[in-house]
Amino acid sequence: MKVGKLAVLVAIAIAVGAFFALGGQRYLTFEAIKAQQASLAAQYAAHQGATIAAFFAVYVLVTALSLPGAALMTLVAGAIFGLVVGTIVVSFASSVGATLAFLASRFLLRDWVQAKFGARLAGINQGVAKEGGFYLFTLRLIPAVPFFVINLAMGLTPMRTWVFYLVSQIGMLAGTIVYVNAGTQLAAISSLKGILSPGLIGAFVLLGIFPLIAKKIVDAVKARKVYAKWADRRPASYDRNVVVIGAGSGGLVTAYIAAAVKAKVTLVEKHKMGGDCLNFGCVPSKALIRSAKFLSHVKRAREFGMQGADAQFDFADVMERVQKIVTAIEPHDSVERYTGLGVDVVQGEARIVSPWQVEVKTADGKTSTLSTRSIVIAAGARPLVPPIPGLKDMNPLTSDTVWNIRTLPRRLLVLGGGPIGSELTQSFARFGAEVTQVEMAPRIMLREDPEVSEMVMRQFRAEGIRVLVNHKAKEFRVENGEKTLIAEHQGADVRIVFDEMICALGRTPNVTGYGLEELGIPTTRTRTVETNEYLETLYPNIYACGDVAGPYQFTHTAAHQAWYAAVNALFGTFKKYKADYSVIPWATFTEPEVARVGLNELEAKEKGIAYTAHVYGIDDLDRAIADSEAHGIVKVLTAPGSDRILGVTIAGEHAGDLIAEYVAAMKHGLGLNKILGTIHIYPTLAEANKYAAGVWKRSTVTMGQHAFLDAFQTWRRGAGGLGAVLGKLAGMGGDKRPAYTPEQH
Repeated sequence: MKVGKLAVLVAIAIAVGAFFALGGQRYLTFEAIKAQQASLAAQYAAHQGATIAAFFAVYVLVTALSLPGAALMTLVAGAIFGLVVGTIVVSFASSVGATLAFLASRFLLRDWVQAKFGARLAGINQGVAKEGGFYLFTLRLIPAVPFFVINLAMGLTPMRTWVFYLVSQIGMLAGTIVYVNAGTQLAAISSLKGILSPGLIGAFVLLGIFPLIAKKIVDAVKARKVYAKWADRRPASYDRNVVVIGAGSGGLVTAYIAAAVKAKVTLVEKHKMGGDCLNFGCVPSKALIRSAKFLSHVKRAREFGMQGADAQFDFADVMERVQKIVTAIEPHDSVERYTGLGVDVVQGEARIVSPWQVEVKTADGKTSTLSTRSIVIAAGARPLVPPIPGLKDMNPLTSDTVWNIRTLPRRLLVLGGGPIGSELTQSFARFGAEVTQVEMAPRIMLREDPEVSEMVMRQFRAEGIRVLVNHKAKEFRVENGEKTLIAEHQGADVRIVFDEMICALGRTPNVTGYGLEELGIPTTRTRTVETNEYLETLYPNIYACGDVAGPYQFTHTAAHQAWYAAVNALFGTFKKYKADYSVIPWATFTEPEVARVGLNELEAKEKGIAYTAHVYGIDDLDRAIADSEAHGIVKVLTAPGSDRILGVTIAGEHAGDLIAEYVAAMKHGLGLNKILGTIHIYPTLAEANKYAAGVWKRSTVTMGQHAFLDAFQTWRRGAGGLGAVLGKLAGMGGDKRPAYTPEQH
């Protein structure tokens, strides 16, 4: 603990200790105050200014130190100073004292609390930062909640000091007036219970509800202001309960839920049903990866006891297989299926022309306008092609267009080291292309921990891939008849010659072309549609989900958000739900496969969250050895001194499947002890999860405990008496170091 914090803590401890040691609590009892009422009144009559100043100082001190007696001192203020002066004195003294307690709590404990519980408090921190004043005001109006607890708890949050003081000043005023007024009749009150009658407590509760009602009123006023310019366009009734724009994962799930609850829903898609995932992303890329992996196994035939193996293929046939896979899955997302579910599916271009009207233009040129109570935007994203000089002249392939090629490029350049770029890099290399991957950052897969990135880069290079990190693309040219990238590396230009290139620098949300600009719906710094925690846009009846809303661009998060968008759009008048991002998993399907949920070490350090890391090496796992896939790790981060899981990274065979156990554990609050106590089938890759929990368990055993067990078992064998046991324990000196370093299996 820093010297400053230690000094403050000591000062507070001394002050509190002195209060009780000198019997201060005796003077702050109801009986003592009633007995001293006359002498206190006489003191005030003789020395008004000094009495007020002394009372003010004592009240501030009692409140700041969270000592018992503030309520009784409020009665004294009424008895001595009267209603007006007493209310003024107590109002300011209580607010100043509360703020000092708030600051002390913040100075002494906030950093520790946020470091230890930051991940759990993230949602609370955001809520307090945004609407903390309403929460605090509500608590201040309900006397059942001890004020000193509020002071200390709020100090641990990001609430601004001036907001805390001002809201406390206003929020405590009603209770102050009641108590001070009661104090003016102190002689007639026989106990504190006489103040808090059931009727008075009920009044306080109603006051406590007032801020929530006020918030509803404020929200209604804001909405009225937003809708004002469109008031003449609001229909008396609606054709639809909801219109959904975009038939990707988010739009399909939204429409499905709406139809399931018997809402009238129209789903509009201008291109292909199924969106990016089915047609350009998850499905075709995994089909390509599967074929590429088969070829990699053929090349490894000797590892599996074969003298050799060979696979003849035509790349065009491989790409046709990819399209067949897409075609086989298409019925799951088809117009026919969703029409059968009760969804009105329209293939055409949608444009929002008012908060309640969507204009739809079909392929045959017909235009119609639908009126709707709510709108859900699920317009997806498209590949990002940055304005690098000469790039467009290279006719770059993207994750959307690469599926159209039928000839394997001889020399392929992949620009980008993220998940999409890395998956395509390895796949094309396994088909025999000479692949160069260019990444401007120090490593590929930058969101993962460095050792995980290094595992993937090491595998890539072992497969003959040229991985160039710290290379920034400057310009594309045609030199000597060949396509050339000029990249900057350590201050020098590097020329990279290629035949075809894939631009894999991420995806940008589709936020133009369907009316957002005309409605004035803002976008964020990352170009996503700006939404609140309920996925509402500027207009409370227009929602956004999926890639167009962020913050994640995964099919499963789009589906996850769609539930909130659909339920809030259909039932938000009665109950709204905040989107929950507390447990979001994802995977990159390279080899080794990489999957993650929650924090990794990189993020924990960036956010200042305390953790301990426990690593199990899959190279020691029996099934991995049997499958000749003995590589990779399971890394689990836990809260210090606890089995609570903060995050998990798995790199290795079927990592995306293995992570599911940890996703369920984190979602439902299960710790590593529960995973360790769960039977896992032998021999399976899933045992890696159990062994990772075992690494954590062994790290909790101290040297002293280990020595005790050793001595105890020795004694049980009759090989040593009690003296030998005590001797061994004494030799350990109470050492609290782990008995084992994190080892495998």
